[in-house]
Amino acid sequence: MSQPTDDTGVLTTDVLIIGAGPAGLYGAHCAGFRGLSVTVMDVLPQLGGQISAMYPEKPVFDIAGFLSVRGRELVDGLVAQARPYSPRYLLGHRATELTHDADGLPVVRSDRGATVRAGAVVITGGVGTFTPRPLPAGEEFLGRGLEYFVPDPSVHADKDVVVVGGGDSAFDWAALLAPLARSVTLVHRTARFRAHAASVGKVRALGVDVVTDSEVSRLTGSDRVEQAEIRHRTTGATRLVPAATVVAALGFLADLGPLQHWGLDLRARKIGVDTRMATNLPRVFAAGDITDYPGKVRLISVGFGEAATAVNNAATVIDPEADLFPGHSTDKEH
Repeated sequence: MSQPTDDTGVLTTDVLIIGAGPAGLYGAHCAGFRGLSVTVMDVLPQLGGQISAMYPEKPVFDIAGFLSVRGRELVDGLVAQARPYSPRYLLGHRATELTHDADGLPVVRSDRGATVRAGAVVITGGVGTFTPRPLPAGEEFLGRGLEYFVPDPSVHADKDVVVVGGGDSAFDWAALLAPLARSVTLVHRTARFRAHAASVGKVRALGVDVVTDSEVSRLTGSDRVEQAEIRHRTTGATRLVPAATVVAALGFLADLGPLQHWGLDLRARKIGVDTRMATNLPRVFAAGDITDYPGKVRLISVGFGEAATAVNNAATVIDPEADLFPGHSTDKEH
């Protein structure tokens, strides 16, 4: 599966996958399994998409065949699964422009000057570019105790931690850190949580101090965060709690960036696809959380199936004589 570069420096590939998260990595395996050359482009500097950036140590529960698997282990497994097919990775490249050449083939350009001509493109960019919602108080401590991700939980061992938020991420971080930290306090602005009830129950059972109807109103410290001021939203009463780390899990703002100018059928920042995972643009498919269709379920496990569907339908566009069904993996010699 050679992936040549022509005299103008244009990279050529059978399948270009935009997005190196779970769906994109599995798509690379699916393309390689069919004997197609594959290039994967992602704006992030590492493989794994949001998992690597946001929750590499958190357990993931919706992967078939695994009771749970940590995010980092899932990404490592997907990379190993695709490795025999030698995918080309363009990391730290934001896909900025999509056109079609005289032969109707998609041509994608990146913000770092890479140009890729592909037989087909599969967009698996999750929610696009994501930025964390900022904590209203204490931004001056960002990187000095205020964090939006917990890539290495061991860093917080035997420290006082405050987690802010009421969604699944906040409760997952609290549950992950509770056995390691000296103390964990979870602060949420209402008494109602977006997190799953089982996650809430688990955190309470771990002895986490869950403070509701409150918000972190101020962070104090010298070189790093030392205390967090928590203010009750109704009474205005405040109290200080020790905090070497404050994890703001307030959600993320999604931005499709240049993709929104490509002429795709966009539906509330998602890409509309049909049952083949084909978009409205020729030779352009999509899979994973970035897609939208009636009955869509946004789970990693669903994204795997969509990636396989997209790649195999792309294969029949690249070669009209190719079969849609790729054959059983058990029939292939390894």
